[in-house]
Amino acid sequence: MLTRLHIQNYALISRLDIGFSEGFSVLTGETGAGKSIILGALALVMGGRADTKTITEGESRCIIEATFTDNGEELLIRRELNQNGRSRSFVNDELVSQIELRQLAARLIDIHSQHENLLLADDSFQLGIVDAIAFARDRQPLLAYSALFDRWQELQSRLTALREEARKARADADYLRFQFNQLAEANLQEGEDNALTEEAYRLSHAEEIQTRLQATIQTLTDDNGVISLLHSLHLDIASPALAERIESSCIELGDIADEAQRLAGQTEINPMRLQEVEERLSLIDTLCRKHNVQTADELIAIRDGLDQQCRHIDSYDEEIANLQKELDAQEHLLAASAAQLTRLRKAVVPDIVRDLTDNLTKLGIRHAKVDVDIQPLDDYSPQGMDDVQFLFAANLNQTPRRVSEVASGGEISRLMLCIKALIASTNGLPTIIFDEIDTGVSGEIAARMGEIMQQMARSRQIIAITHLPQIAAMGDAQFKVYKQDTDRRTETSIRLLSQDERIEEIASMLSGSNPTPAARDNALQLLRR
Repeated sequence: MLTRLHIQNYALISRLDIGFSEGFSVLTGETGAGKSIILGALALVMGGRADTKTITEGESRCIIEATFTDNGEELLIRRELNQNGRSRSFVNDELVSQIELRQLAARLIDIHSQHENLLLADDSFQLGIVDAIAFARDRQPLLAYSALFDRWQELQSRLTALREEARKARADADYLRFQFNQLAEANLQEGEDNALTEEAYRLSHAEEIQTRLQATIQTLTDDNGVISLLHSLHLDIASPALAERIESSCIELGDIADEAQRLAGQTEINPMRLQEVEERLSLIDTLCRKHNVQTADELIAIRDGLDQQCRHIDSYDEEIANLQKELDAQEHLLAASAAQLTRLRKAVVPDIVRDLTDNLTKLGIRHAKVDVDIQPLDDYSPQGMDDVQFLFAANLNQTPRRVSEVASGGEISRLMLCIKALIASTNGLPTIIFDEIDTGVSGEIAARMGEIMQQMARSRQIIAITHLPQIAAMGDAQFKVYKQDTDRRTETSIRLLSQDERIEEIASMLSGSNPTPAARDNALQLLRR
């Protein structure tokens, strides 16, 4: 229940504090006094869209606080809006996101603004009315359907994407296979290009290499070569340590000579082999440039990737068939869930029709006929497969048609109030605010609308903004919204009226700003009623 509303620097309000009690409260005042400003501030603190234009001119920020009691606990919701456009929201002084704030507001309060009457022409709103009744105690069927629908949509998207992928792959299949075959026929080996480059160098410099190797061998092993000279030194040196080192050097040089001899034997002058190596290197270089890589190893990786792509193309049909099978199974579950929603919705239609018809009759539409037509949709929607239409007729022997086609403004107001009363009886929402839901009605009908709101207020808090004295008199408490001029600006204020002030206010609503004694008597009678 809303217990307090504090507004600071919002539109024409510099500072305002309102305390609300349980039951039925009404807000009255002249047109333009600022009733809608108060409602706008409340909508803002409950997560509505922030607009810096609503900050009082000359001020840097506005603050709106709403205090609720919820299950015995007090909730203080605060919204701050700065001129720089920054908006912050707090619940019991803890910073929360706008999404969290709106989720909290949805279970605390329902603000019915004037434009909401237009929602009666909206298909999703009409479906929501039926669902509010059908799933008031158990929303699990709706949640189960929603989960199945999300999975079904996901599978559909995956199947569409896979088919498109397969289509593109098949279009490129010949080219991919050509590229793979070209690389496969090359029979590339890891590190092959490096080995061939070394071999090409040896073959192209074979004669020079042999000459240098032979010179090295001779220098080391001839009778007057390095090894022979070191042996001679060994014989003349008396130091054992030096002798040992010279001997080791001779052995090492002997090994070098043997290795040089081996390399000389392996180094052959072979122009034919050199041509083969150069042709192989040229092939690898051509393939590297074609695929924009540098090494044979990278070409091998591309070849293996192309091989996988080609194999995948061949497996698309199987993948598509498996995914289609999964989608069909999911659709079977979805169809069963949608059918359950339809059954549950149709089951509450008689109750909805009866309650709405009874209340509309009480509100002066004696020949009211209401029907809820549920027809199947062509495809699944996030809410099922039901097209829900509220049909209405106000006159005798008139065929019920869509509300937007046959109802007048006053009839729509009455129908909407009846719908709100019906939903309120099931959803347990603690506070409902009506902003001039009485548009288009007057007299005894207005009084009956007030009675319905009074009845709703027995189990929840009802706050109504009204211009009608018949409804104002029904309130347990009445607030007057008015403008007053200060030395700085024109400001909107509000105050709780005493019983005598209520008589004067309602009399003014009946006969104008200077009420007559008869108007005061009439106001008193309305209040006593």
